[in-house]
Amino acid sequence: MKNIYGIHPTAIIGDGVSIGENVTLGANSIVYDNVFLGDHTIVGPNCILGEPTADLYSGCASYRNPVLIIGPHSLIRSGTTIYAGSELGEYFECGHRVTIREKARIGRNVRIGTLSDIQGRCEIGNYVRFHSNVHIGQKSVIKDYVWIFPYVVLTNDPHPPSETLIGVTVEEFAVVATMSVILPGVVVGRDSLVGASSLVRKNVEPETIVAGSPAKVVASIHDVKSKADGSNVYPWRETFDRGMPWQGIGYEQWRAMHNNRQG
Repeated sequence: MKNIYGIHPTAIIGDGVSIGENVTLGANSIVYDNVFLGDHTIVGPNCILGEPTADLYSGCASYRNPVLIIGPHSLIRSGTTIYAGSELGEYFECGHRVTIREKARIGRNVRIGTLSDIQGRCEIGNYVRFHSNVHIGQKSVIKDYVWIFPYVVLTNDPHPPSETLIGVTVEEFAVVATMSVILPGVVVGRDSLVGASSLVRKNVEPETIVAGSPAKVVASIHDVKSKADGSNVYPWRETFDRGMPWQGIGYEQWRAMHNNRQG
């Protein structure tokens, strides 16, 4: 197999672009002005990085493309568009045809699935997982180690259409299952679980399970047992480690090591 590193001759690169070591830039990709691509990043074909914001098209004479930073070791698959003015941490990975709008702040080791739409002005923590076809409204805050499954929508307009935007907050280790809709301003608590196809109108307390339309509390996460052996499955970090920083050593040991380093 040929070495994949290198810039394809059909790629278009703007002014003020910084490209790190061992970067791949695929066929027909466009990198607009003021983009920083970290070392060992792979960009697939037909991607657009640093897409200009609406200010350019509104005729702003002084428009200058805001800086887009993409951290090292990132993998950006074909057809993805990432707007100027965002910042993505190291080891970012996305599927195909993902859109990330301006002023998104995304932590390290984040994965975003195919056809997902991040509507900008969002804060996304570390080790967050979005599956395919996820829509994240502007002003959403998603903290570390959150899982959001396919076809989930986080809304932000309490009385559409309006200029009032109130984002959803999803706290650490929460899970939002497929086809759920979270209404503006809702806080989904730490370690909670939103069941599939739920319509969430009220805050979800930590360590609870809500389900239904409208969603109601149905259990504590501690009530859920494995269908395989009857053991506890939540908090999920105690039974699942793939792709997490505690992989291979267990969450409790990792946390102890992490706390020692912090101290």
